[in-house]
Amino acid sequence: MAFAWKASGLTYNKYLSVAAGVVRRSLKESERLKAEKRGLTELRFAKWSNGKQGDVKNVAEANAAAAAEASSSS
Repeated sequence: MAFAWKASGLTYNKYLSVAAGVVRRSLKESERLKAEKRGLTELRFAKWSNGKQGDVKNVAEANAAAAAEASSSS
């Protein structure tokens, strides 16, 4: 027996994301706002060289900057 999310072609992480969004939207306004804030994630990274950590950067901002640079050089 296959799971419904698997049969529809979703990954398990995407299925959980969709389900969490549905639950958040069904909450009352005050609780929904709290849940949405908890649902935000911020991923950061830093390059290491010679055993020393470089600047910590936000992944979303770094991706946007790299995409802008790539489009301007093309």
